[in-house]
Amino acid sequence: MSSSLTLHVGLISDTHGLLRPQALERLRGSDFIVHAGDIGHPGVLEELARLAPVTAVRGNNDKGAWAAALPETETLEVGAALVYVIHDLAELPIDPAAAGFHVVVAGHSHRPGCELRDGVLFVNPGSAGPRRFTLPVSVGRLLVSGSQITPQLLELEIGRSS
Repeated sequence: MSSSLTLHVGLISDTHGLLRPQALERLRGSDFIVHAGDIGHPGVLEELARLAPVTAVRGNNDKGAWAAALPETETLEVGAALVYVIHDLAELPIDPAAAGFHVVVAGHSHRPGCELRDGVLFVNPGSAGPRRFTLPVSVGRLLVSGSQITPQLLELEIGRSS
């Protein structure tokens, strides 16, 4: 259970239709969940919504009527933090620092990472879906307490062939 002083934002991306029980377990207790695209199936968002309110964007592999209803970018206000969500950073249409964002969450590369650029935290939770090459299977989390934002990247414990 989250304390009222710190908000927990679960981060997930590139599920490609596979929502692993390990990912659900790591996201349990989130106050909000962000899915940064390549969802793969609307049931993924339905399952996540059982845990917390979901903010999701469409990825380049999300096709069909259900996916067409998803935006390409989204914003989420979490306490004092303003979060911008996009699937592919190469398509970022704004200057997040100039626009007042504190965090940009993106997926697409399947590579988990966290970097501070011009005072903006860029977080990629990696891929929580099918393993790609030798990249880890992971999710992420933002801990937001006032204006303090702490990112966490969480590798999921799964078999190497999964």
